[in-house]
Parts: sequence; structure tokens; C-alpha cells
Amino acid sequence: MRGPLSDIVVLDLSRALAGPHAAQMLGDLGALVIKVEQPGTGDESRGWGPPFAGPDGDISTYFLAANRNKRSIAVDLKSDDGAALLTRLVRQSDVLVENFRTGVLDRLGFPVERLHELNPRLVVLSITGFGHDGPEGGRPGYDQIAQGEAGLMSLTGPSPAEPYRVGASIADLLAGIHGAYGTVAALYERERTGKGTVVRTSLLASVVGVHSYHGTAWTVGGKVPAAGGNHHASIAPYGAFRCADGMIQIAVANDTQWRRLAPLLGLDPADPRYAANRDRFAHREQLIADMEKALAGHDRAHWLAELARLGIPAGAIRSIDEVYAWDQVRSQGLVVTVDHPVLGPIELPGPPLRFDGAPPAEHLAPPDLGQDERAVLDWLAKREA
Repeated sequence: MRGPLSDIVVLDLSRALAGPHAAQMLGDLGALVIKVEQPGTGDESRGWGPPFAGPDGDISTYFLAANRNKRSIAVDLKSDDGAALLTRLVRQSDVLVENFRTGVLDRLGFPVERLHELNPRLVVLSITGFGHDGPEGGRPGYDQIAQGEAGLMSLTGPSPAEPYRVGASIADLLAGIHGAYGTVAALYERERTGKGTVVRTSLLASVVGVHSYHGTAWTVGGKVPAAGGNHHASIAPYGAFRCADGMIQIAVANDTQWRRLAPLLGLDPADPRYAANRDRFAHREQLIADMEKALAGHDRAHWLAELARLGIPAGAIRSIDEVYAWDQVRSQGLVVTVDHPVLGPIELPGPPLRFDGAPPAEHLAPPDLGQDERAVLDWLAKREA
């Protein structure tokens, strides 16, 4: 793998989604990622579905989403042989990723202190559900539980009475993203200090960390935000609107854009109810009704063309299959083809980063359980020599 982390070795002890996503991101940047899995079963997400793929219907598409650019070895970490192999791998790695419950790694005989005795330069990324300490630090954490506990579900849905989860496993994915960027920062710091450190994040921290203006609405403004459906909490008009044949999204972020939009819909831009964002938000329900009355006169294609002509941000609401067929998505490298050992050539969601001047990366398919054991052991012996 080419990339800015091509000299980095990542030991991935994680499973499910948050930790594997972090390690996958590091692999996308060129790191050699060695995924350590439980013999027989492997990462628990190998059993998550439907949908499944393959001739025997046993390859989890969920697992495929978080494990590209990795090598898999099967190791029983509770056995003496497994502990011995993990010791050797820790000595030769730059990063260790784990998302065990608090205390599990200690019970396996590898507390942070021992990891740094074995390899003082090791960066340890530890992802938990609610934090490694504090009054509830030991709680197990799964995405939807964290979405609720961290307030995200109270902001999502048609009304405060109907909290919804975000459709993607956003707490897991954000924890992985935050963990990867913290790891890169720790590797940079290691260049100055010569020592590794521990990077900690959690599902809770990652969701609270993106509250943004919802957080300050309460901490500074004293207002508890609540679910508002498909319309913005502070800006109007900004949301999803019905047309003759469905819905489009329109985002008017300033008064200049409003003065271009209003005449298109037969509205007076100087109407005192709508002249400034503060006024438009105060009368948002009436504004939505007035806009949808006008929008009902034409279909989505008509309005999207007109809005584009005026330079007003707008867009369709695409289904997932439409997204992956969209030329713009493919032009950004957001779909990659890999050669899977069982499925053959398959398409996967691609990495969200590109580097100017760098040729397109060749990505590895998510591995079968233990498929790289011989190659990893050979690599380890050469590295130790």
C-alpha cells in the first residue's frame, strides 16, 4: 500500500465497528494492518446480517464495510501460545487498536504498562462505550445505546415525542474517525518525544463532540434543542420541501440567497415576516406552507434546474443505490473495486480522503478469517531478524 502511513504497522485487536473502522482508515492511508481474530468465529461482525453474500451465503456484507486493507490472523489471546505471539507482534508494531470493555486487556495480561514495557514507542488507541473511567466508565456500549445516552436521538425525528436513531451507526463511525485522527496526532508527537502514548475516545465522547451548535444552544443560550424533523434548528428556509412529484432540499443560508429565492416562488422578499433569518425562523411553519404551495406547481427536476440557475443550494434525496450509480460519487474515488478471495471482484465504499499528486491506491479486499497467518508469521520473523 502506498500512502503517508506506509511505514506504520497497526495491530488491530478490535471487533464490530468502531475499532475496525479506525484501523481501516489507517490502512487506507497505507499502514500495514494486522487484524487479530478469535479462531473459529473471528470478528463478531462476520456473523452480522442480512445481507450475506457468497456461494454459501455466509459472507457478511457488514464485515466487508469495515475491514478493507487488512491482513487476518486467528489467535486465541487467552492461550499461552496466543499471548506469546501477541507479545512478538506488539514489539514490532507502531499502533495497537482495541475496543474491549474496560479491564479486558488487563486480564489478558497486557495492561498499558506492559505494552509500553514491550514497546515504548507503541501508540495505543482504546475505544470504549462511555469512557475508560468515571462513574459509568465500565458500561458496555453499542451504537444505538450511545446515540440515546449522548442526546443525539432527542435531536432526530419528526418531533420531540418521537426520537429516532440516525440511520447509520454514527456513534461507532465517529468514534473510529476520532480514534484514527488521534492516532495520527500521537504518531506525530512520537517523532518529537520518541515515546508512544494512549489515545482514548468513546462512543459517548464522539457523539457529544459533534453536538456543535446544539450544545452551545444549551450551554450558552439556555435552550434545550429538540427534534425538528427535516428542517434546520436555526436557519430558515433550510430543509426538505414537497414538490409535485416528491421532495427536494433547499438551503437558504443568508438573506442574499433569500432575495433570489423568494421571487422564484412568488413571495415578497421584503415581507416583514420573512425579510431576515430571525424573522423567517420565527414564522417558519407559515414560510414552509407558502413555499410548498408554490413548489406544488412543478416537479423536482424543474425546481432543481431553476434553483441551480439562481445559485441557490438545493438537492435531491437519493436512495443508496442511486448514490453509488452517481457519476459525481465515482469521480471522487468513493467506490473502489477489490478482488475478494471468494466473491471475486466486488465494489466497496471508498475512503473519503484524496491527496494531490498521489496515484490511486490499490486496495486489499476484507480478508477471510486467518487467511494471512503464514504471510504474517514470515513477515514477523524477518522483522525480528
